Amino acid sequence: MKRPIPPSLFFRNASQLLTLSGPPIPRRGAAMGELGIIPDGGVLTEGEKISSAGASRALEREALWRRAEAIDCRGRVVMPGFVDSHTHLIFAGGRVNDYELRLQGKTYQEIAEAGFGIQSSAQKVREASADELQNQASALLAQFAAHGTTTIEVKSGYGLEIDQEMKILRAIQSLQKATKLELVPTLMALHAVPSSYRDRRAEYVEEVATRLVPQVAGAGLAEFIDCFCDRGAFSVEDCRRVLEAGKRHGLIPRIHAEQLAHTGAARLGIELGAASADHLDMLKGADFRALGRSNIIATLLPGANFHLGLRFYAPARALIEYGAAVALATDFNPGTSPTLNMQFILSLACAQMRMTPAEAITAATINGACAVRRGERLGSIEAGKQADLVVMDVDDYREIPYYFAVNHCMMTVKRGRAIYAPGQL
Repeated sequence: MKRPIPPSLFFRNASQLLTLSGPPIPRRGAAMGELGIIPDGGVLTEGEKISSAGASRALEREALWRRAEAIDCRGRVVMPGFVDSHTHLIFAGGRVNDYELRLQGKTYQEIAEAGFGIQSSAQKVREASADELQNQASALLAQFAAHGTTTIEVKSGYGLEIDQEMKILRAIQSLQKATKLELVPTLMALHAVPSSYRDRRAEYVEEVATRLVPQVAGAGLAEFIDCFCDRGAFSVEDCRRVLEAGKRHGLIPRIHAEQLAHTGAARLGIELGAASADHLDMLKGADFRALGRSNIIATLLPGANFHLGLRFYAPARALIEYGAAVALATDFNPGTSPTLNMQFILSLACAQMRMTPAEAITAATINGACAVRRGERLGSIEAGKQADLVVMDVDDYREIPYYFAVNHCMMTVKRGRAIYAPGQL
Protein backbone atom coordinates (compact mmCIF):
# COMPACT_ATOMS: atom_id res chain seq x y z
CA MET A 1 0.00 0.00 0.00
CA LYS A 2 1.46 3.35 -1.04
CA ARG A 3 1.94 6.08 1.54
CA PRO A 4 -0.12 9.24 0.82
CA ILE A 5 1.98 12.07 -0.59
CA PRO A 6 2.74 14.63 2.13
CA PRO A 7 1.91 18.29 1.47
CA SER A 8 4.66 20.74 0.60
CA LEU A 9 6.05 22.39 3.75
CA PHE A 10 7.97 25.64 4.17
CA PHE A 11 10.05 25.80 7.36
CA ARG A 12 11.06 29.45 7.68
CA ASN A 13 12.78 31.81 10.09
CA ALA A 14 15.16 29.30 11.63
CA SER A 15 17.86 31.07 13.63
CA GLN A 16 20.29 28.46 12.34
CA LEU A 17 19.60 25.92 9.61
CA LEU A 18 22.19 23.16 9.98
CA THR A 19 22.40 21.75 6.47
CA LEU A 20 25.55 19.58 6.77
CA SER A 21 25.65 19.94 3.02
CA GLY A 22 28.34 18.21 1.02
CA PRO A 23 29.19 14.90 -0.64
CA PRO A 24 27.22 11.89 0.71
CA ILE A 25 30.28 10.49 2.43
CA PRO A 26 31.33 10.35 6.08
CA ARG A 27 32.98 13.50 7.40
CA ARG A 28 36.48 13.28 8.87
CA GLY A 29 38.90 15.56 10.68
CA ALA A 30 38.15 19.27 10.34
CA ALA A 31 35.12 18.52 8.13
CA MET A 32 33.34 17.13 11.21
CA GLY A 33 33.13 20.69 12.53
CA GLU A 34 31.49 22.11 9.41
CA LEU A 35 27.70 22.20 9.74
CA GLY A 36 26.85 24.32 6.71
CA ILE A 37 24.89 26.80 8.83
CA ILE A 38 22.47 29.17 7.10
CA PRO A 39 21.31 32.04 9.37
CA ASP A 40 17.59 32.85 9.13
CA GLY A 41 17.32 29.63 7.17
CA GLY A 42 14.44 27.93 5.46
CA VAL A 43 13.61 24.51 4.02
CA LEU A 44 11.04 23.61 1.38
CA THR A 45 9.79 20.08 1.05
CA GLU A 46 7.89 18.49 -1.80
CA GLY A 47 6.38 15.11 -1.04
CA GLU A 48 8.90 13.00 0.87
CA LYS A 49 11.93 14.99 -0.28
CA ILE A 50 13.62 18.33 0.24
CA SER A 51 13.18 20.63 -2.75
CA SER A 52 15.24 23.61 -1.53
CA ALA A 53 17.25 24.86 1.42
CA GLY A 54 18.56 28.39 1.87
CA ALA A 55 17.78 31.78 3.35
CA SER A 56 14.09 32.05 4.26
CA ARG A 57 13.57 35.20 2.19
CA ALA A 58 15.13 33.60 -0.90
CA LEU A 59 12.66 30.70 -0.74
CA GLU A 60 9.43 32.70 -0.38
CA ARG A 61 8.59 32.90 -4.08
CA GLU A 62 9.08 29.16 -4.58
CA ALA A 63 7.01 28.47 -1.46
CA LEU A 64 4.14 30.51 -2.91
CA TRP A 65 4.42 28.72 -6.24
CA ARG A 66 4.31 25.34 -4.49
CA ARG A 67 1.48 26.50 -2.21
CA ALA A 68 3.53 25.20 0.67
CA GLU A 69 2.20 25.15 4.21
CA ALA A 70 4.30 27.67 6.15
CA ILE A 71 5.79 26.62 9.49
CA ASP A 72 7.30 29.56 11.34
CA CYS A 73 10.26 28.27 13.35
CA ARG A 74 10.44 31.58 15.25
CA GLY A 75 14.20 31.70 15.64
CA ARG A 76 14.75 28.05 16.54
CA VAL A 77 17.37 25.64 15.21
CA VAL A 78 16.43 23.30 12.35
CA MET A 79 18.70 20.32 11.70
CA PRO A 80 18.66 16.83 10.16
CA GLY A 81 16.90 14.11 12.13
CA PHE A 82 19.20 11.97 14.24
CA VAL A 83 20.31 8.67 12.74
CA ASP A 84 20.78 6.27 15.66
CA SER A 85 23.03 3.65 14.11
CA HIS A 86 23.30 1.20 17.03
CA THR A 87 20.36 -0.02 19.13
CA HIS A 88 19.03 -3.22 20.66
CA LEU A 89 15.40 -2.11 20.55
CA ILE A 90 13.64 -5.48 20.74
CA PHE A 91 13.53 -6.98 24.23
CA ALA A 92 10.97 -7.88 26.86
CA GLY A 93 10.72 -6.14 30.21
CA GLY A 94 13.90 -4.54 31.50
CA ARG A 95 16.98 -5.32 33.59
CA VAL A 96 16.63 -3.32 36.77
CA ASN A 97 18.03 -6.29 38.74
CA ASP A 98 21.29 -5.90 36.83
CA TYR A 99 21.25 -2.18 37.60
CA GLU A 100 20.88 -2.73 41.32
CA LEU A 101 23.55 -5.46 41.41
CA ARG A 102 25.94 -3.15 39.58
CA LEU A 103 25.29 -0.41 42.15
CA GLN A 104 26.25 -2.97 44.81
CA GLY A 105 29.62 -3.44 43.14
CA LYS A 106 29.08 -6.44 40.87
CA THR A 107 30.86 -6.38 37.52
CA TYR A 108 29.34 -6.97 34.08
CA GLN A 109 30.92 -10.45 34.02
CA GLU A 110 29.79 -11.33 37.56
CA ILE A 111 26.22 -10.33 36.75
CA ALA A 112 26.27 -12.51 33.63
CA GLU A 113 27.73 -15.49 35.54
CA ALA A 114 24.91 -15.16 38.10
CA GLY A 115 22.35 -15.80 35.34
CA PHE A 116 21.35 -12.21 34.77
CA GLY A 117 22.52 -10.01 31.92
CA ILE A 118 21.84 -11.14 28.37
CA GLN A 119 20.67 -14.58 29.54
CA SER A 120 17.83 -13.07 31.54
CA SER A 121 16.77 -10.98 28.53
CA ALA A 122 16.81 -14.13 26.39
CA GLN A 123 14.55 -15.90 28.88
CA LYS A 124 12.08 -13.01 28.84
CA VAL A 125 12.06 -13.00 25.03
CA ARG A 126 11.28 -16.73 25.00
CA GLU A 127 8.33 -16.09 27.31
CA ALA A 128 7.00 -13.11 25.33
CA SER A 129 4.76 -13.32 22.29
CA ALA A 130 5.62 -11.52 19.07
CA ASP A 131 2.77 -9.07 19.76
CA GLU A 132 4.17 -8.28 23.22
CA LEU A 133 7.62 -7.58 21.77
CA GLN A 134 6.14 -5.33 19.10
CA ASN A 135 3.91 -3.44 21.53
CA GLN A 136 6.79 -2.62 23.87
CA ALA A 137 9.02 -1.58 20.96
CA SER A 138 6.27 0.52 19.39
CA ALA A 139 5.91 2.59 22.56
CA LEU A 140 9.68 3.09 22.64
CA LEU A 141 9.72 4.18 19.00
CA ALA A 142 7.30 6.97 19.83
CA GLN A 143 9.83 8.22 22.38
CA PHE A 144 12.67 8.04 19.85
CA ALA A 145 10.61 10.26 17.53
CA ALA A 146 9.79 12.64 20.38
CA HIS A 147 13.53 13.17 20.97
CA GLY A 148 14.34 13.88 17.32
CA THR A 149 15.45 10.50 15.97
CA THR A 150 14.15 9.63 12.52
CA THR A 151 16.17 6.52 11.56
CA ILE A 152 17.11 3.64 13.87
CA GLU A 153 19.32 0.61 13.36
CA VAL A 154 17.68 -2.29 15.23
CA LYS A 155 19.52 -5.46 16.20
CA SER A 156 18.21 -8.85 17.17
CA GLY A 157 20.37 -10.72 19.67
CA TYR A 158 18.22 -11.43 22.71
CA GLY A 159 16.86 -14.63 21.21
CA LEU A 160 20.06 -16.73 21.24
CA GLU A 161 18.13 -19.57 19.58
CA ILE A 162 17.23 -19.82 15.91
CA ASP A 163 13.47 -19.66 16.35
CA GLN A 164 13.71 -16.80 18.86
CA GLU A 165 16.06 -14.76 16.67
CA MET A 166 13.68 -15.25 13.76
CA LYS A 167 10.82 -14.11 16.01
CA ILE A 168 12.68 -10.91 16.87
CA LEU A 169 13.59 -10.16 13.26
CA ARG A 170 10.01 -10.73 12.13
CA ALA A 171 8.90 -8.35 14.87
CA ILE A 172 11.27 -5.73 13.42
CA GLN A 173 9.80 -6.35 9.97
CA SER A 174 6.26 -5.90 11.32
CA LEU A 175 7.25 -2.75 13.18
CA GLN A 176 8.69 -1.24 10.02
CA LYS A 177 5.31 -1.58 8.36
CA ALA A 178 3.55 0.06 11.30
CA THR A 179 5.92 2.86 12.37
CA LYS A 180 6.55 6.17 10.65
CA LEU A 181 10.24 5.90 11.54
CA GLU A 182 12.80 4.11 9.39
CA LEU A 183 14.21 0.90 10.85
CA VAL A 184 17.44 -0.75 9.70
CA PRO A 185 17.40 -4.48 10.62
CA THR A 186 20.58 -6.19 11.83
CA LEU A 187 21.07 -9.85 12.75
CA MET A 188 23.04 -9.81 16.01
CA ALA A 189 24.33 -13.27 15.20
CA LEU A 190 26.73 -13.75 18.12
CA HIS A 191 25.67 -11.97 21.30
CA ALA A 192 26.11 -14.58 24.05
CA VAL A 193 26.38 -18.36 24.28
CA PRO A 194 22.97 -19.75 25.30
CA SER A 195 22.87 -21.80 28.48
CA SER A 196 22.10 -24.96 26.50
CA TYR A 197 25.48 -24.58 24.74
CA ARG A 198 27.46 -23.54 27.81
CA ASP A 199 30.31 -26.01 27.17
CA ARG A 200 29.84 -26.24 23.40
CA ARG A 201 30.74 -22.80 22.13
CA ALA A 202 32.22 -24.07 18.85
CA GLU A 203 29.01 -25.99 18.08
CA TYR A 204 26.94 -22.88 18.70
CA VAL A 205 29.10 -20.74 16.43
CA GLU A 206 28.80 -23.36 13.68
CA GLU A 207 25.03 -23.56 14.08
CA VAL A 208 24.76 -19.79 13.75
CA ALA A 209 26.97 -19.77 10.65
CA THR A 210 25.34 -22.69 8.87
CA ARG A 211 21.70 -22.49 9.98
CA LEU A 212 20.72 -19.11 11.40
CA VAL A 213 22.53 -16.90 8.89
CA PRO A 214 21.16 -18.64 5.77
CA GLN A 215 17.60 -18.62 7.18
CA VAL A 216 17.69 -14.92 8.01
CA ALA A 217 19.23 -13.96 4.67
CA GLY A 218 16.89 -16.22 2.74
CA ALA A 219 13.86 -14.63 4.38
CA GLY A 220 15.19 -11.10 3.74
CA LEU A 221 14.94 -10.21 7.42
CA ALA A 222 18.21 -8.30 7.84
CA GLU A 223 20.55 -5.98 5.96
CA PHE A 224 23.48 -6.25 8.35
CA ILE A 225 25.12 -8.88 10.55
CA ASP A 226 26.85 -8.11 13.84
CA CYS A 227 28.91 -9.99 16.45
CA PHE A 228 30.04 -9.21 20.00
CA CYS A 229 33.79 -9.76 19.79
CA ASP A 230 35.22 -9.27 23.25
CA ARG A 231 36.51 -10.81 26.45
CA GLY A 232 33.82 -13.09 27.86
CA ALA A 233 31.89 -13.00 24.59
CA PHE A 234 33.25 -14.36 21.27
CA SER A 235 36.75 -14.57 19.84
CA VAL A 236 38.06 -12.97 16.68
CA GLU A 237 37.98 -16.36 14.96
CA ASP A 238 34.40 -17.05 16.10
CA CYS A 239 33.30 -13.71 14.69
CA ARG A 240 35.29 -14.13 11.49
CA ARG A 241 33.50 -17.44 10.84
CA VAL A 242 30.04 -15.93 11.30
CA LEU A 243 30.64 -12.57 9.63
CA GLU A 244 32.17 -14.25 6.56
CA ALA A 245 29.10 -16.52 6.40
CA GLY A 246 26.94 -13.41 6.52
CA LYS A 247 28.90 -11.77 3.70
CA ARG A 248 28.46 -14.85 1.53
CA HIS A 249 24.70 -14.51 2.03
CA GLY A 250 24.63 -10.80 1.21
CA LEU A 251 24.64 -9.35 4.75
CA ILE A 252 26.92 -6.39 5.50
CA PRO A 253 29.16 -6.87 8.57
CA ARG A 254 29.24 -4.67 11.65
CA ILE A 255 31.13 -5.51 14.84
CA HIS A 256 31.05 -4.77 18.57
CA ALA A 257 34.77 -4.12 19.08
CA GLU A 258 37.24 -3.38 21.88
CA GLN A 259 34.61 -2.57 24.51
CA LEU A 260 35.82 -4.60 27.49
CA ALA A 261 39.29 -5.61 26.31
CA HIS A 262 41.57 -5.18 23.31
CA THR A 263 41.02 -8.24 21.10
CA GLY A 264 41.81 -7.15 17.56
CA ALA A 265 38.11 -6.91 16.71
CA ALA A 266 38.44 -3.49 15.09
CA ARG A 267 41.12 -4.84 12.75
CA LEU A 268 38.80 -7.75 11.89
CA GLY A 269 36.08 -5.25 11.01
CA ILE A 270 38.46 -3.37 8.71
CA GLU A 271 39.60 -6.61 7.08
CA LEU A 272 36.03 -7.70 6.35
CA GLY A 273 34.88 -4.31 5.06
CA ALA A 274 32.44 -3.79 7.92
CA ALA A 275 30.12 -0.79 7.85
CA SER A 276 31.05 0.08 11.42
CA ALA A 277 33.11 -0.93 14.42
CA ASP A 278 31.29 0.06 17.59
CA HIS A 279 32.32 0.94 21.18
CA LEU A 280 36.14 1.11 20.68
CA ASP A 281 36.90 1.99 24.31
CA MET A 282 40.08 -0.15 24.44
CA LEU A 283 41.84 0.84 21.22
CA LYS A 284 45.62 0.72 21.12
CA GLY A 285 48.24 2.73 19.23
CA ALA A 286 48.26 1.31 15.72
CA ASP A 287 44.47 0.91 15.69
CA PHE A 288 43.96 4.66 15.32
CA ARG A 289 45.95 4.91 12.12
CA ALA A 290 44.29 1.78 10.72
CA LEU A 291 40.80 3.14 11.41
CA GLY A 292 41.73 6.54 10.00
CA ARG A 293 42.86 4.93 6.74
CA SER A 294 39.82 2.66 6.45
CA ASN A 295 36.27 3.15 5.20
CA ILE A 296 34.78 1.79 8.41
CA ILE A 297 32.72 4.11 10.66
CA ALA A 298 33.98 4.31 14.25
CA THR A 299 30.70 4.37 16.19
CA LEU A 300 31.08 5.53 19.79
CA LEU A 301 28.49 4.69 22.45
CA PRO A 302 29.08 6.83 25.54
CA GLY A 303 25.67 5.99 27.02
CA ALA A 304 26.99 2.54 27.97
CA ASN A 305 30.04 3.99 29.74
CA PHE A 306 27.80 6.43 31.62
CA HIS A 307 25.28 3.80 32.73
CA LEU A 308 27.99 1.34 33.78
CA GLY A 309 29.62 4.06 35.88
CA LEU A 310 32.92 3.79 34.04
CA ARG A 311 35.63 6.39 34.50
CA PHE A 312 36.80 6.16 30.90
CA TYR A 313 35.20 6.79 27.52
CA ALA A 314 36.16 6.01 23.94
CA PRO A 315 39.11 8.10 22.63
CA ALA A 316 37.10 10.32 20.30
CA ARG A 317 39.72 13.07 20.01
CA ALA A 318 42.46 10.68 18.92
CA LEU A 319 40.15 9.02 16.40
CA ILE A 320 39.21 12.38 14.88
CA GLU A 321 42.84 13.51 14.79
CA TYR A 322 43.86 10.32 12.96
CA GLY A 323 41.15 10.93 10.38
CA ALA A 324 38.62 8.26 11.41
CA ALA A 325 34.97 8.82 10.51
CA VAL A 326 33.30 9.01 13.94
CA ALA A 327 29.60 8.40 14.56
CA LEU A 328 27.57 8.52 17.77
CA ALA A 329 24.66 6.27 18.75
CA THR A 330 22.65 5.47 21.87
CA ASP A 331 23.35 1.70 22.11
CA PHE A 332 19.80 1.63 23.51
CA ASN A 333 19.43 -1.67 25.38
CA PRO A 334 18.02 -2.85 28.72
CA GLY A 335 21.31 -3.81 30.32
CA THR A 336 24.01 -1.24 29.68
CA SER A 337 22.47 1.81 27.99
CA PRO A 338 18.76 2.31 28.61
CA THR A 339 18.58 5.72 26.96
CA LEU A 340 16.93 6.62 23.67
CA ASN A 341 17.80 10.34 23.85
CA MET A 342 20.40 11.21 21.23
CA GLN A 343 20.54 14.74 22.64
CA PHE A 344 21.94 13.32 25.88
CA ILE A 345 24.47 11.32 23.86
CA LEU A 346 25.64 14.62 22.35
CA SER A 347 26.12 15.99 25.89
CA LEU A 348 28.18 12.96 26.91
CA ALA A 349 30.26 13.19 23.74
CA CYS A 350 31.09 16.82 24.48
CA ALA A 351 31.59 16.64 28.26
CA GLN A 352 33.30 13.24 28.50
CA MET A 353 34.97 12.71 25.11
CA ARG A 354 35.80 16.37 24.38
CA MET A 355 34.05 16.46 21.03
CA THR A 356 32.85 19.88 19.96
CA PRO A 357 29.08 20.39 19.61
CA ALA A 358 29.51 20.60 15.84
CA GLU A 359 31.49 17.35 15.69
CA ALA A 360 28.89 15.61 17.85
CA ILE A 361 26.02 16.72 15.60
CA THR A 362 27.90 15.56 12.51
CA ALA A 363 28.55 12.21 14.20
CA ALA A 364 24.85 11.81 15.05
CA THR A 365 23.51 12.74 11.61
CA ILE A 366 25.47 12.35 8.37
CA ASN A 367 28.09 9.97 9.82
CA GLY A 368 25.36 7.89 11.45
CA ALA A 369 23.62 7.78 8.08
CA CYS A 370 26.81 6.53 6.47
CA ALA A 371 27.14 3.88 9.21
CA VAL A 372 23.85 2.38 8.00
CA ARG A 373 24.79 2.93 4.34
CA ARG A 374 22.17 5.64 3.79
CA GLY A 375 24.37 8.71 3.43
CA GLU A 376 23.14 9.36 -0.10
CA ARG A 377 19.62 10.19 1.12
CA LEU A 378 19.78 10.85 4.88
CA GLY A 379 21.81 12.86 7.36
CA SER A 380 21.81 16.33 5.77
CA ILE A 381 19.35 18.97 4.55
CA GLU A 382 19.87 19.32 0.82
CA ALA A 383 17.72 19.35 -2.31
CA GLY A 384 16.86 15.81 -3.36
CA LYS A 385 17.45 14.22 0.01
CA GLN A 386 14.71 12.70 2.14
CA ALA A 387 12.84 15.31 4.20
CA ASP A 388 13.92 14.09 7.64
CA LEU A 389 14.45 17.02 10.00
CA VAL A 390 13.83 18.30 13.50
CA VAL A 391 13.08 21.70 15.02
CA MET A 392 14.92 22.28 18.30
CA ASP A 393 13.74 24.79 20.90
CA VAL A 394 17.08 26.59 21.07
CA ASP A 395 18.47 29.48 19.04
CA ASP A 396 22.06 28.19 18.95
CA TYR A 397 22.90 24.57 18.12
CA ARG A 398 25.51 24.47 20.90
CA GLU A 399 22.71 24.71 23.45
CA ILE A 400 21.51 21.21 22.50
CA PRO A 401 24.37 19.44 24.36
CA TYR A 402 24.90 22.37 26.77
CA TYR A 403 21.48 21.93 28.44
CA PHE A 404 22.05 18.26 29.16
CA ALA A 405 19.31 15.69 29.76
CA VAL A 406 16.70 18.10 28.38
CA ASN A 407 14.48 17.29 25.41
CA HIS A 408 14.67 20.31 23.10
CA CYS A 409 12.73 18.70 20.25
CA MET A 410 9.66 20.70 19.18
CA MET A 411 8.89 18.88 15.93
CA THR A 412 10.13 15.76 14.16
CA VAL A 413 9.56 15.36 10.43
CA LYS A 414 10.02 12.04 8.63
CA ARG A 415 9.66 11.75 4.86
CA GLY A 416 8.12 15.22 4.69
CA ARG A 417 5.44 14.62 7.30
CA ALA A 418 5.39 15.77 10.94
CA ILE A 419 5.39 12.68 13.15
CA TYR A 420 5.92 14.50 16.44
CA ALA A 421 4.59 17.99 17.10
CA PRO A 422 3.06 18.30 20.58
CA GLY A 423 2.28 21.99 20.25
CA GLN A 424 2.30 24.87 17.85
CA LEU A 425 5.69 26.31 17.03
